[in-house]
Amino acid sequence: MLAEQDSERRRRDWLAVLAKTDTDELTTHIAKAGPVPPYVILRGPESGLAMVRARAGGSGDRFNLGEMTLTRCTIRMGDIHGVAYVAGRDRRHAELAALFDALLQQPDRHHELMTSVVWPLRREQRARQQAASRKANATKVQFFTMTRGEDPK
Repeated sequence: MLAEQDSERRRRDWLAVLAKTDTDELTTHIAKAGPVPPYVILRGPESGLAMVRARAGGSGDRFNLGEMTLTRCTIRMGDIHGVAYVAGRDRRHAELAALFDALLQQPDRHHELMTSVVWPLRREQRARQQAASRKANATKVQFFTMTRGEDPK
């Protein structure tokens, strides 16, 4: 059971990295990945809307923030199914992400693709996120409350 949960978590992680990667980068990486086995598109790529939910204050009650466009795709490569959900309407992005998902599930290609594609992309994404966070923190306004000097009773 733990091994199954761990493999689900790892797959969820690489799907998130692929969904956040630019289409041009995925195109470059698929060209470098070597021969791609034949695959069949089972569903999509098709665009639709998804409701985005948020929490008040990050931990409070949930509320519907609004809708966002997403594109999904499902492929079959032999007996392996690759899936992808990506933000926006980029059909090629969804297909490439699903293709990488299927390739990453193949035991003979998994390690190679993780080290040459997923891990470097994750590092780049984290570096961009940290840079944006540092920039935002540099302009953060600190609010504080001052008392008027009256004696609290």
